[in-house]
Amino acid sequence: MSTTRVTARPRPRLHRRLPPVIGLLMLSPVCAEYLIGYDSNVGRPLVLLGGLLVLAPLYGAVALLIRETARRTGRGWPTILLLALAFGIVQAGLVDQSLFNPDYRNIDYWDDMRDPTLIEGIGVSADMGLTFLLGHTVWSFTAPIALVEALAPRELARRPWLGWFGTSVVALLYLAAAYLVFDDHLATEGFVASPGQIGGAATATALLVLVALALPRRRADGTAASPCGAPAPWLVGGLTLLVALGTSWFLPPTWPGIAAELGALAGLGALIWAWSRREGWSGRHVVLVAGAPLVLNGLTSFAVQPLGEPVAPLLKYGSNAFFALLVIGLIAWGYARGARDPHRSGAGRVLMDGAAPQASVEGGGG
Repeated sequence: MSTTRVTARPRPRLHRRLPPVIGLLMLSPVCAEYLIGYDSNVGRPLVLLGGLLVLAPLYGAVALLIRETARRTGRGWPTILLLALAFGIVQAGLVDQSLFNPDYRNIDYWDDMRDPTLIEGIGVSADMGLTFLLGHTVWSFTAPIALVEALAPRELARRPWLGWFGTSVVALLYLAAAYLVFDDHLATEGFVASPGQIGGAATATALLVLVALALPRRRADGTAASPCGAPAPWLVGGLTLLVALGTSWFLPPTWPGIAAELGALAGLGALIWAWSRREGWSGRHVVLVAGAPLVLNGLTSFAVQPLGEPVAPLLKYGSNAFFALLVIGLIAWGYARGARDPHRSGAGRVLMDGAAPQASVEGGGG
């Protein structure tokens, strides 16, 4: 009978782990809020920089908590996606409550977006709910996680970056930011979701977290990849961009539009899942899949009219260009570094998608 020796791997020093932590804290709010350029603060760099004091804990802390939970428990992207969706419900349903608000921020066209698919019994627009939750899942959390992992040192990409002390600090920062945002929206909007809406959102969040943590851990001795080769990274990224473009720009906010969007996203997800099990799937594929929706938002920002007071065109388009070029530059950098990942077969395939092998454990620390 053979036994597997369990060895403890020393945690990399803080100066190695801190850059990706800070990177994710900053990139997540940029992708969630600043990239699309919908707020009147666009073009005001000092205000945007100051806004990170709240937005970094509100979005970046969540992205860190999601990533740490998945990587520390030895789970991969399915868990990350489900946890991101759960926190999307928290953000839109419990924190700013835009999911339920019938007159959010006095936006003139709010009813036009909300009414066609409004579910009267629960006070939720199906189309807007899908938009909010998909936006948080992809743009706020999952895409920034994938991009920062691609830019992290190879030995850190799939390992935890925080100890229990650091994780606790990040969690407290998030709770403080969430309370500030909730209190601000309560004061400015004068709206509070009903107990049934809050209970439903909390229940859905809990169920998603339970499912995410019930998924099997990745194993170091996983089955071999399919002998079929994965498509070229540019092809996978291009298809992702086309699907994101079609579902975001061309489908109406109606029930048939929602059905078409869900079908397109499900089909894309199934293809990516199947391709990721093939030989040749690498970090470059992951970077382009994650980067495609970010590029789309960067391009869309030039057509978005900011809410509130008008913004000078030079300031608006200058800000749009800055954030779009920033994201494109990070994607290009991550793509170049993605060549370092081995083609995925056997243990290499599992290690790329999951965490450390089960035969090793992480050290403690802060």
